[in-house]
Amino acid sequence: MLAKRKMSLTELSQKVGITMANLSILKQGKAKAVRFSTLEAICEALDCKPADILDYEPDS
Repeated sequence: MLAKRKMSLTELSQKVGITMANLSILKQGKAKAVRFSTLEAICEALDCKPADILDYEPDS
């Protein structure tokens, strides 16, 4: 979505108000949880729906 919106991680960080480190963890899929308020802010900044940025992979 970042590439599609031509937005850098730095710009998203500034718009959403969360650190680059936390955004990086989310982007890499290493986050254990995400607050709904954070998800909402990211979706608002990227003009997308949660399904556009979330991916679910069940444990094997």
